[in-house]
Amino acid sequence: MEKSPNLDQLRAFIAVVEAGSFSGTARRLERAQSVVSYAVANLESLLGVPLFERGKRRPTLTAAGETVLADARRLDMLVGQLQAKTAGLRGGVEAELSLAVDVMFPLGKLVEGLSLFAEAFPTVALNLTIEALGGVMKLVIDGGCALGISGPAQNWPDVIDATSMGSIDLVTVAAPTHPLAQRRRRIPLSEAREYTQLVLTDRSKLTEGQSYGIYATRTWKTADLGAKHRLLLEGLGWGSMPMHLVDDDLRQGRLAVVPLSDRDVFRYGVSLIRRADRACGPATQWLIDYLTRVGELST
Repeated sequence: MEKSPNLDQLRAFIAVVEAGSFSGTARRLERAQSVVSYAVANLESLLGVPLFERGKRRPTLTAAGETVLADARRLDMLVGQLQAKTAGLRGGVEAELSLAVDVMFPLGKLVEGLSLFAEAFPTVALNLTIEALGGVMKLVIDGGCALGISGPAQNWPDVIDATSMGSIDLVTVAAPTHPLAQRRRRIPLSEAREYTQLVLTDRSKLTEGQSYGIYATRTWKTADLGAKHRLLLEGLGWGSMPMHLVDDDLRQGRLAVVPLSDRDVFRYGVSLIRRADRACGPATQWLIDYLTRVGELST
């Protein structure tokens, strides 16, 4: 019977690529360098192709090595997911659960679920963190939070398991006294750019360099949605806000819609995210199931 590569060989191969040397891999894996070299050599023998070019000072992947690397990483992640699931089945109820929520998400949608959660798991401490933009994803990737309700991402990292929870309506507003709010016609972006735009900023670097609806040449930036709301009410600029937070302001005349030419409402996608390679205890799984149902009702 033909032998197949084992997980240790695949992980040694991946580690050499990531460390950039066999000696660095040996230190990282706390193994002798000869053991690492032997594992990679056996993998090449079993696969029948060279994974690294010979005669190079540093390990350089061959074309076959590039292909094998992608599959090796995928297999490693699948095994990690399997181990995480079985660890969750073996384990008991968590002592605490950390949840990060995008600042745009309506917390009212969480209240009922958290009340039910408290009844089902009275001994589990809940840590709730509010973040903007990439802040939620960073906490989940770094392991600071088991779950996150995140805003949109241009590309989810492979380690993230994301499930859509629908979208939130954002509307562009300003104080009624603001020049843009007094227009009785559609306003081209070229005209809106002349006025200060109030922008929510990201405390993480995951979305650094990505533009989320920034049009003006002059911006005031804040990481606090409440501060942005107050600045809008005071007439210090224009900007987008979640409809559920400004609906009452619009009805009462404290804010007015800025009729930009490109849109009336912007849909801000939200997703439930977690690390795919981390175990889920009973409390975490309960909250995942509940939030998934909330998302299904929102779409």
